[in-house]
Amino acid sequence: MHFVIAYDITNDKRRKKLSDLLEKYGTRVNYSVFEVEINETKLEYLIYEIELQKLINKKYDSLRFYHVCKNCTPKCFELSNSPDPFAPKEFFI
Repeated sequence: MHFVIAYDITNDKRRKKLSDLLEKYGTRVNYSVFEVEINETKLEYLIYEIELQKLINKKYDSLRFYHVCKNCTPKCFELSNSPDPFAPKEFFI
């Protein structure tokens, strides 16, 4: 599954911890935006980690997950030279 994850975290320490965590799962495409290719189990674990570490304050912060369906992924584009994080990856054995 493909997700765009965007956040607005008011606390610097929690924001840094969240960005470090998200870098383990996907590609940073903007200061507070990540593109992630993840399965359902790993998504559930990511959410569990965020809640366990109390990385968001639901009263003041925003953390959004946008699911990008497989039919929509080819319609996504960027006006820069960055590699497409959702592009199929080649594996050699």
